[in-house]
Amino acid sequence: MRIPLALFALASSCVSALALDLKGRVQWTPQCPSLKELGQAKVVLDDGKMRGGVTRDGSFTIPDVPAGTYILSVIAHDHYFDQLRIDVFESDTLPEVRPYFPGTPLSPAAPATLPYPIVLSARGRADYFVPRESFNVLAMFKNPMMMMMLGAGALMLLMPTMMKNMDPEALEEFKERHAKMTSIQSSLQSGDLASGFSQLLASGGDEPKAAASAPSKGPSSGGAKHRGGKNKRK
Repeated sequence: MRIPLALFALASSCVSALALDLKGRVQWTPQCPSLKELGQAKVVLDDGKMRGGVTRDGSFTIPDVPAGTYILSVIAHDHYFDQLRIDVFESDTLPEVRPYFPGTPLSPAAPATLPYPIVLSARGRADYFVPRESFNVLAMFKNPMMMMMLGAGALMLLMPTMMKNMDPEALEEFKERHAKMTSIQSSLQSGDLASGFSQLLASGGDEPKAAASAPSKGPSSGGAKHRGGKNKRK
């Protein structure tokens, strides 16, 4: 049992020797002048795998950070900060700090580097208040329903002028169709579905009957004339 315990102690000492205490500070600015203004905030690596708290003077420490590449961010309630890329090496060299833009790949690394220890400053204050939208007359006309209502109103205003310029026969046909549709709508609204559907079917069957009756008169009249001509010749 002594050998495994000795190996475990050696491995833990090696890991602790390779780990690094990542240090930095939050620089107080007019956007965030003090810890009281900042509130409860934490500096985290890779969305909380490792973290450290911010002290009154703005300094923070993330202990025992092993070698690797990390994304450093600040979790604060009322302020937002830029994210940074941190490269920790297995050697005794200092970690490299680079700017990081969310969504960009980690490889290759950006050529620009920032000084270490890390210096962070608030970019602004989060504003959770959304002002109420004021009444806008022009915004009403962007609504499709409003445009349809305006179009229907324009058609109603232009309808008398259009009816005056219509052909008398077309006008009479339009009035008959309008009267039929009005009677069908009134029947359906009153609950008399049978009469409403019967009128609807009857109005739909008027045109085929008229179309079928029109060609039947031609041959019969022509035949009568033809027969009359033969009788005269005789």
